[in-house]
Amino acid sequence: MNLSPFGRPSPEEHEALMAQIEPLPLRGRAWPRWIAAIAWIIMAVIAVRLIIVLQLSSEQEQALPMPVIASLVVCFGALLWMSVHMWTSVTEVSDWGIRQSWITRREVPWTEIQSTKFIPLLASKKLVCFVQKGRPVTFQAGTPELQAAFARISLVYRKRTI
Repeated sequence: MNLSPFGRPSPEEHEALMAQIEPLPLRGRAWPRWIAAIAWIIMAVIAVRLIIVLQLSSEQEQALPMPVIASLVVCFGALLWMSVHMWTSVTEVSDWGIRQSWITRREVPWTEIQSTKFIPLLASKKLVCFVQKGRPVTFQAGTPELQAAFARISLVYRKRTI
């Protein structure tokens, strides 16, 4: 058994993990469908409210300044962009490692993972992968199969004490 202070399992432990997760690659939604739907509902409420505010300000003598309107439109566009990615993002666990499509692609090969932490939040189950160099990489699991795989990965790649 590998007793390094990091979470790296032995090759046998890693192979056993891959056998538990099969069939590989395991793909699924990164965000639960209900969370993504709530994001779209919130976007619709914001859009309606934004239209009402812009109409009221144009009807009154004191219209909103153009920089304020531009800022509101840019912020709304950014939120819209995030909502699209919440709806379409996919997480994949494969022989290579873990990948997630997002605004920027998130990926980490098994060889770079030092340890992991599974965070079972209500809205999203997350796996934080601590890598050799750089910042930790966080992946979301929106399906029960991915959530179970993340829990198994976390057990095998947990930080160990000597």
